[in-house]
Amino acid sequence: MARTQEYWNKLGENSILLNAVSKWRNDSELWLSKSVNRLPETVRVNYLRKDWGWVEDWLEKIGAERIEWFRGCKGSAWTLPFDRGKAEGEIKLVLSSLHRTGRITRQESVSMIPTIALDVQPGEIVLDMCASPGSKTTQISENLQNEGLVIANEIANNRINTLVSNVQRHGSRTCMVTQHDGRHIPKILNTGFDKILVDAPCTGSGTTRKNPEVWKKWLPSGSRSLHKLQLGLLGKAIDLIKPGGRVVYSTCSLDPVENEAVVAEILRCFPVDVVSAVNKLELLPFDEGFTKWVKIDDYGNVNDSLILEKSMLPPTEKFIIDSLKKCVRIWNDKIDGGGFFIAIIEKKTKMKNSNSVINSSVDYNVKPDLDSLPVPINSELKDKMVAHFGKCPDNLWIRGKKISWSTDEAKIIWENEKTRKSGKIIIPGKRWRPLKIINLGLDTVKLRKNEIDRVVGRASQQIVPEIKSGYIITKGEIIDRLLIDEQLLTEDLGNNFKEYKGGLLLVDERNMTCIPIWVGKRVSLMINDDEKRILKFMRGLSIIDEEE
Repeated sequence: MARTQEYWNKLGENSILLNAVSKWRNDSELWLSKSVNRLPETVRVNYLRKDWGWVEDWLEKIGAERIEWFRGCKGSAWTLPFDRGKAEGEIKLVLSSLHRTGRITRQESVSMIPTIALDVQPGEIVLDMCASPGSKTTQISENLQNEGLVIANEIANNRINTLVSNVQRHGSRTCMVTQHDGRHIPKILNTGFDKILVDAPCTGSGTTRKNPEVWKKWLPSGSRSLHKLQLGLLGKAIDLIKPGGRVVYSTCSLDPVENEAVVAEILRCFPVDVVSAVNKLELLPFDEGFTKWVKIDDYGNVNDSLILEKSMLPPTEKFIIDSLKKCVRIWNDKIDGGGFFIAIIEKKTKMKNSNSVINSSVDYNVKPDLDSLPVPINSELKDKMVAHFGKCPDNLWIRGKKISWSTDEAKIIWENEKTRKSGKIIIPGKRWRPLKIINLGLDTVKLRKNEIDRVVGRASQQIVPEIKSGYIITKGEIIDRLLIDEQLLTEDLGNNFKEYKGGLLLVDERNMTCIPIWVGKRVSLMINDDEKRILKFMRGLSIIDEEE
C-alpha cells in the first residue's frame, strides 16, 4: 500500500531521528521541513560518450538545470523538473534508455560530492572500497578519462552483479571489480594507491527523502553497532594509501558516532592530516564538523549513563578538535537534498607498525590463478585481431569467450610482485592473487570457436579510432533504414557489403555515429532496444510506438 506524503510528515514529526537531530542542532524543525518531501531526479552526463553534447541539449529542452556546485569533475550534473521516478511519456522512455546505455547516470546529487572531494586525475590508481551499486565508481572513471584504474570493491554477493552491470553499462575501460571484505583487501601495490574512497556502510539517517523507511527504523544504537566496522575500513584505507595520497571518508549519516568519532580515532592512530574541503567544494553550502556531541539513547534522548567505547566519545586533544572542524557536514535543508558527511584525509608518512584498527588477515598462499580469470591475450589471438581489424589495441584481456579492453595500470597490478610488510616476495607477478577479480575493463570483442566474431555494441564507438579495418564508413541514410527496419537485404545496401560476412561496424560519414551489424544474406542490427531507441531519437526518427 502506497504511503501518502501526510503519512511520512507525521512519521517524521514523531520520529526518534528528529529527537536526535534536536540534540545536534538548535533548529531541528527547519531540518525536518526539508527532509520529508521526495527528492528531485538528478543525473550525471557521461563525457566519455561522444554524444554528450546532444544529451545536455536534450536535458535543457525538458527543463533540467545544471547543478552549479558540480565543479572539478569531468561531465556535468543536472536537476530535472520532476521528482524521482515521476517522469512520464516520451521523457520517461528517453531518460531510462539514456541511463541504461551509459550516457547518463541517475544519482542523488549529494552522492556526487565525495568523488569531487577525491580529486581524481587521469592515470591514477584508485580504490573504491565499498563500491556497489557503482555510481561513484563510474564518476571516478569519468575523471580518469580512460587513463588509470579504479578498483571497485564489494563484499556482498547480492550486490556484485549490480556493480558489474553498472560499470559495463557506463562503458569505461578503467574499472576492475573485486570482491573482498574491505578490511582485508591485500596490499597489491608496494607504493600504495593514489586515492581511496571509503563510502562506508552506515545507518543512512541523511537519506530520509530517498528512503522514508528510515523514519521508522533509525536508532542511535545502529550507529554504535557500525562504528567498529567503519573504523576498520578507514584504518585499512590509511594502510593502503601511498604517502601523500588522499583518502575520502564519507557516509550518508548525520550521527557523529559514525562520522567525526571515526575520524578522531583515525587521527589518534595514524600519521594523517584532515584537509580542508573549501577549495574543492567552494560553491557547496556545508557546515564544519562537530567537535562535541552528547550520548543519545534509543529514544533520542540525552543519557549520560550510557557506557560507550572511548573511540565514540568527543575528542579532548586540541589537534583533533582543530582537525574535525575541517570535515564537511551537509544537511538536508542546506542543500535541499540528502544529508552527508565527508572527511578528506592525507597520509603524511609510511606506517612503521600495524595498528589495532586494522585486521590484515589475507590469504597469501600461492595458488595458480583460475582459468576463469582474465589474462592478457596471447600472440596467436593478437595475430587474429590484427588480421581482422588491421591493428590490435593495447591492454586486451581474454576471459572465456570475451576479450575485454583495459589500461596500462591494470597491467601494472597484474605484473606487480606482491609482498608482505617485511618486503619478502611471496607471490610472483603475472597473476591476480591474492585479489579476487570479478570483472575487468570493457567487454569489447566476442569470440566464437576461438575466432573473432564481432565487436560488442558498447565498445564500438571507442574501438574505431584504434583499428584500420572491420568497419565501413557509409551514408547516414543507410543507418537510418537499419534503425527503422532492423534488417535489410544485403543487395539493397550496395556492393560495399557483398565482400563481408559476419560482424562489421557501420560508421555514419556525417557524424561518425558507429553501430555494430551482422552481415549474412541480410544485414542485421546488433544493438539492444535502448541503444536503438536513443539513436533513433537523436536522428529524428519516431519512437512514439515504442514501449519501455
